Amino acid sequence: QVRLAESGGGLVQAGGSLRLSCLASGRSLFSIKALGWYRQPPGKQREVLVATITRDGQTNYADTVKGRFTVSSDFAENTVYLQMDSLKPEDTGVYLCYADSRPYGDEGLGYDYWGQGTQVTVSS
Repeated sequence: QVRLAESGGGLVQAGGSLRLSCLASGRSLFSIKALGWYRQPPGKQREVLVATITRDGQTNYADTVKGRFTVSSDFAENTVYLQMDSLKPEDTGVYLCYADSRPYGDEGLGYDYWGQGTQVTVSS
């Protein structure tokens, strides 16, 4: 079981910055292979990928945030961060922390864990 708790969301004007943090807790944290962030746009049910980072440092970004957002992690502290610069109104949404746990190895059955989300609102 993994619990994820986000913080750092808020209101910001276009062009501003925010830094999101997520702390993972639980008993199987050693099995987490990747951490990241998804965004649930206003009025939509599905989350879209924002950025992920693996334990070995591989990152993946949505095209819409490349060059503006930076995902980083401290797996020893079970944390993941999202530095959000040059924010745009299109970045608005609920940002959900995500963890990919692979207790049976990288190619085995995995489990996805999600935080409750933190609201990010970017005004124009």
